[in-house]
Amino acid sequence: MADSSVNIPSGFGGLMRFKEEYSSIFNLKPTHVIAFIILIVIFRISLSIIFG
Repeated sequence: MADSSVNIPSGFGGLMRFKEEYSSIFNLKPTHVIAFIILIVIFRISLSIIFG
């Protein structure tokens, strides 16, 4: 039976390196993002109750 496996090149062979720590203007923790989303949902629900 013929070999039906697909050989995919391994990319750059580990030659690329990425900076481990990304510096940005906005350094947000995941808890801050979740809290912000919860606040937006509460705001949206309150608007639908007030103007509904």
